[in-house]
Amino acid sequence: MEITRCGSRPSGKGPAEYFTGAVRIDPLFEAPEPARARGASVTFEPGARTAWHTHPLGQILIVTAGCGLAQRWGGPIEELRPGDVVWFAPGEKHWHGATATTAMTHIAIQEALDGQAVHWMEHVSDEQYQAR
Repeated sequence: MEITRCGSRPSGKGPAEYFTGAVRIDPLFEAPEPARARGASVTFEPGARTAWHTHPLGQILIVTAGCGLAQRWGGPIEELRPGDVVWFAPGEKHWHGATATTAMTHIAIQEALDGQAVHWMEHVSDEQYQAR
């Protein structure tokens, strides 16, 4: 058994290459081989969001605080609230983040395939973000 204490792994800023706005990433776990699961608590300040991206084995989001938004490529922008659980299928292009006026925190869980858990793409434009 391994216990990881909250705050034992340093927080990091979401890099501007993959995020718009202020984002804090708090790593929670990265399971040792042969397991592939990884998890982090991610906090988006108002207006902050990910770039478009996919996950080779899918992703689960568990919203823990605030109010957020998520969109699958070609689909409507959906509102996220605490307690919501979101599943993005493997290879499904999507983004997620806070609303324009309220921060949002979620736990993100995904698995790595051949060492890669995410494939980053272009930034979500302001027009795309505001299209709801």
